[in-house]
Amino acid sequence: MKKRYLIFFVILSIFMLSSCGQTAGGSGLESGNGSDELQDVSEDEVPVSKADMLISQMTLREKIGQMIFIQPESLRIETEDGQGEAADTSSVTVFTEKMAKSLEKYPPGGIIIFGGNIESPIQLKELVNEIKSASTTPLFMGIDEEGGMVARIANSPGFDVKKYESMQKIGSTKDPKNAEEAGKVIGSYLRDYGFNLDFAPVADVNTNPENIVIGSRAFGDDPHLVADMVKAGISGLHSSGVMSCIKHFPGHGDTKEDTHAGFVSIGKKWEELEACELIPFKAGIEAETDMIMISHITAGNITKDGLPSSLSQEMIEGRLRRDLKFDGIIISDSMSMGAITERYSSGEAAVLAIKAGTDIVLMPEVYEEAFESIFEAVARGEISEERIDESVIRILSLKDKYDILI
Repeated sequence: MKKRYLIFFVILSIFMLSSCGQTAGGSGLESGNGSDELQDVSEDEVPVSKADMLISQMTLREKIGQMIFIQPESLRIETEDGQGEAADTSSVTVFTEKMAKSLEKYPPGGIIIFGGNIESPIQLKELVNEIKSASTTPLFMGIDEEGGMVARIANSPGFDVKKYESMQKIGSTKDPKNAEEAGKVIGSYLRDYGFNLDFAPVADVNTNPENIVIGSRAFGDDPHLVADMVKAGISGLHSSGVMSCIKHFPGHGDTKEDTHAGFVSIGKKWEELEACELIPFKAGIEAETDMIMISHITAGNITKDGLPSSLSQEMIEGRLRRDLKFDGIIISDSMSMGAITERYSSGEAAVLAIKAGTDIVLMPEVYEEAFESIFEAVARGEISEERIDESVIRILSLKDKYDILI
């Protein structure tokens, strides 16, 4: 793919130069009687985007890879049959040649870095740059840098970046300018370390005092205050050139259980969510968040399928796409969480998520199993290649928007 990818940009450059030449100096045809005909042709031309041109050059496997976001550890595929080394559970801090080969065999669309992958500022920059350089296609480089208790860089020793007590503390000021400034500061140092995507801000409303997952990660318990802060946080990240991903749709603030550990459900109806939990998500959509992370919460009084939201077509296509009119990228919460792994294999979960309308599967427990299962589902007609293309165009278009395709 890398060779074809370079050829693609040569062709694209020639195409753009040719187009610019026609715009600035005319088409080379005589002016006069033919001018009206030339004008008609120009008006009928449909611009070809980088995303459209690139997807036409991609294999099915390359397209599927764009729809999966992994940790560096998932690149530890040591054998020819694709079986990983289960014994090695240590965090990756150095990119190896074997990982580079895995990256070529199973090319993902994005890599997420955690605290365990971080040792020092120099080491982090080297790791990120080496992964990006080895990838056959430009990557989303993502991280959970919410500010407060969840801040992979700020909470790692040796990093001279601003630390925030919590987003709840920022929310308590009731001044969205503080959330915007936090987004700008966080986005700026993320860019310095090679990241282009922050899985933030948190759009949950912390209404349940027994909540063990969200707590001070949320801006507060007032949905309108949270909405204002979320919009400002997105604006701050965007001003630094970093993509935003609000989470955890349809809202994790009124739960007691943790989807990291197992099954979690909410009993609210859609109308009840509209009065509280959905207000910040609507605000985030209005602020043009780049992605929305969908949780594994099951909402029995909203969907009839009994599935976690991340696997539910009713929740994704019905509620998030149709009702809230979100046309950006929908990414699942981590597929290695107990709410998924206790009930589904990596392959089953990945296929269900994509059939439901998820654009990106985040952190499948067994990367190669998820990858091959999606490929096989397309091969047997369970998932159409048109469905794959629908998500990949969204993904490539967002990468183009942030100049990642250059």
